[in-house]
Amino acid sequence: MQDPSPPSINIREVWSHNLESEFSLIRDLIDDFPFVAMDTEFPGVTIRVLFPTPVTLSHLNYQTLRANVDLLHMIQLGLAFSDENGTLPVIEGSPSVWQFNFREFNLEKDIFDPESIKLLNDHGIDLYKHHTYGVDAGQFAELLMSSGVVLNDSVVWITFHGGYDFGYLLKCLTANKLPETLEGFAELSRTFFPVFYDVKHLMRYCPGQGFHGGLNRLSDALSVERVGICHQAGSDALLTLKCFVEMLEKKYVTVPLEKYSGVLYGTGDDYLQVLKV
Repeated sequence: MQDPSPPSINIREVWSHNLESEFSLIRDLIDDFPFVAMDTEFPGVTIRVLFPTPVTLSHLNYQTLRANVDLLHMIQLGLAFSDENGTLPVIEGSPSVWQFNFREFNLEKDIFDPESIKLLNDHGIDLYKHHTYGVDAGQFAELLMSSGVVLNDSVVWITFHGGYDFGYLLKCLTANKLPETLEGFAELSRTFFPVFYDVKHLMRYCPGQGFHGGLNRLSDALSVERVGICHQAGSDALLTLKCFVEMLEKKYVTVPLEKYSGVLYGTGDDYLQVLKV
């Protein structure tokens, strides 16, 4: 007799009405599923910072990140939890990932990059629904702070090119603008996320594999299948997690993983600069 097919993965949509009940689930699972992959969606990059005096590229890229994160609002956050083997928590019979939809971005009043907003619209994100029914960032921050997911050195965070992801989440958690300096950002990241890995950075240390490019290209190279819709945060967070697990299972990373904890791939899109925190 043929084994039944495994249940399909469920991306759990979180809005204002079910925020507290979903966090109740997360609080109960974090000890058993302490690996957390994250992705955010936001209104693009609208400001480029130019400094009149020479600075390092990492510092310049951080100032661009800071200017945009301070001005704009996170639209969506994906969190994918797993154990050390990449197994997802099962909720109501299905392996599950969380997608938080925020209300703060106002398409009629806020500035944005038109191409980024078109991309989100084309991939099924309804910004008017977000603004009407979305999660309040302040309430989300309170629940995340008390969940055991942050400020916990037993939790391992996983990102892909994660500077902006950390920036938007730190802005939410602190209810404040980002630190003025790269060093301050590094210290704040180290406080809230004591252990994290950036898969984009790990790609550099997989000799002979030729990994390059973005998350979709990496997943193709690893033969990792996407679940859900591209450019939605829950799907991208899960794909990041699956790529991370695959790279470790196949032993593509040839040095002790701990060496690369606390290293973010650079804060710019076009430069191989590393922020060591």
